[in-house]
Amino acid sequence: MAPGAATDLARTLKALADPARLRLLSIVAASEGQEACVCDLTNPVGLSQATVSYHLKMLTDAGFLTRSKRGTWAYYRLVPEALDAAGAAVSAL
Repeated sequence: MAPGAATDLARTLKALADPARLRLLSIVAASEGQEACVCDLTNPVGLSQATVSYHLKMLTDAGFLTRSKRGTWAYYRLVPEALDAAGAAVSAL
């Protein structure tokens, strides 16, 4: 694996290497249309809204979620291709 590819994969895996982030991805994936409002994500993971927003930003920056603003709330949608790509990269090792 080339150094740049290793750095990119490590960044991607780091975004996934947190139990709260994995739970958030799971909740969004199981939601209708694979989309959920941040207002519906704080209680299930038992974290403050600020902490959940931080984790969602990490997942969005890594390309696993997209974010759209509707009124005062942010909605997050799963990007299945990003999960597939991460899985394929790990399998290729």
